[in-house]
Amino acid sequence: MAFEKLVEVIHSSVDAGWKDRNEAALASLFGSAEGRYPQAASGEIALRAPAMGGETGVSFAAYIHPSNPPSGAYSGLSFVIFPADGEPCLLGLVVGTQGLTPDEAILGRPGHARKTKAICGWLNRRYGKGSRIAWAKQDPTRTDISVPDEIKKEWFSHKAALDRYGKEVYALFRPTNDKAATEAALTALLDLLFEERGYGPLARWQSSAEEVRSGWLDCLMPGVERHEVKALLDFRRYVILQGPPGTGKTKMALDLLGDEYKGLGRSIQFHANTTYENFIGGLAPDNSDGGVGLRFKATPGVLMEAAALASGDLSRPYLLHIDEINRADLSKILGEAIFLLETETTRERVIQLPYDFGSPFHRSLNLPKNLQILGTMNSADRSIAIVDVAVRRRFAFVSAWPRMSVVQQHGCSLMQDAFQKLVSIFVEHAPDDAFALVPGHSYFLEMSEDQARRDLKTSLAPLLQEYLFQGYVGGFAEPIRSYLQWLDSL
Repeated sequence: MAFEKLVEVIHSSVDAGWKDRNEAALASLFGSAEGRYPQAASGEIALRAPAMGGETGVSFAAYIHPSNPPSGAYSGLSFVIFPADGEPCLLGLVVGTQGLTPDEAILGRPGHARKTKAICGWLNRRYGKGSRIAWAKQDPTRTDISVPDEIKKEWFSHKAALDRYGKEVYALFRPTNDKAATEAALTALLDLLFEERGYGPLARWQSSAEEVRSGWLDCLMPGVERHEVKALLDFRRYVILQGPPGTGKTKMALDLLGDEYKGLGRSIQFHANTTYENFIGGLAPDNSDGGVGLRFKATPGVLMEAAALASGDLSRPYLLHIDEINRADLSKILGEAIFLLETETTRERVIQLPYDFGSPFHRSLNLPKNLQILGTMNSADRSIAIVDVAVRRRFAFVSAWPRMSVVQQHGCSLMQDAFQKLVSIFVEHAPDDAFALVPGHSYFLEMSEDQARRDLKTSLAPLLQEYLFQGYVGGFAEPIRSYLQWLDSL
């Protein structure tokens, strides 16, 4: 394997041969029969490996930018190995103590921070076994913020390194005795380092690189399956499925209603004119007796009707699907009925109603245990009400993200290429508040290349143009414009 010598360095202690072993491990990464990266990539880094603590009193081996001097403090992005007594070395991505230069463009790009966080999340999920073995800082450029004290306590054997370089490190992996986990961490972190320098793995390593990349991308944009949403509804009863446009949220909800619930339920859509009277109940004109003049009667709203229908057979779950749930002010629409949206209660919750609505509730309303509510909402729509904290506490939130696997199954090669290019732009350049705008896979599901060209120009391009017009992607407008020019050239 490409990292065999480096793994052995990491799972050993510092000694008189520390620098020599690191030099041999670094050399093995390039161009040889087992090397992972092209020989030219070796010119993008220089090794700094002072023996027995060097000038700082903390031993390390660092892959630093070659513009730095051969000794003393250095600057820019680096990959660092910190040895410790009695356990494997700590691995990390570090900003040199002399500052960001010459890597300020890399370190300041949203995608770099986003990817390091995803890598650490993936390592914890796959190899942590319930323990934290990786950590990432929110912003790599914030060298005024140190590693949290809880990390220093958990990883006490690395206290010296964390005390000395706690403000400079922004991604860390603490190896266990599992060398496969160490190799995975090296693959992810070093592939990222060399990718930022403009080099990818050699062809023979592309499949392993893509496997690891797919793993941490799943942490960045996790998929959600229908059965997972159904299980969450059974457990929490009130769920909101959120995500960018085109990720199949409404389709999933309707499929759930038709299949898992066997049609037992109802689908409605909120809009700006939805009111408490529409959803809970209120007075409405009554012309049933044909009398002269305007009369009013208490008329149940959608929620009260759903609760009544669900009460008819408590053995079967009933689903109320609310599409575009955040297009209306949910706290106003619910009113006092928000009190009913609690799943963990020892006593049945009931509210008093201002009018007699007839059977089965009359002047009081409760929600039967088999009534489940699924809201779907588009995270790209900035013109609508934000779901407030009181409502958020009562719903479980799950996100639907664009999925390459769906495009590979239902889209032609042009659609797959268009999808990958656009997702890469958002991953690399979008700030956190704009990342949720990345168009979903539904825009890329066409097997005919001729139709794909038309769809990309008539469906996807107008969405991106609207993003530009509204200023949603102002921080990375030029990559979006370049992408639109590419679509226009198809």
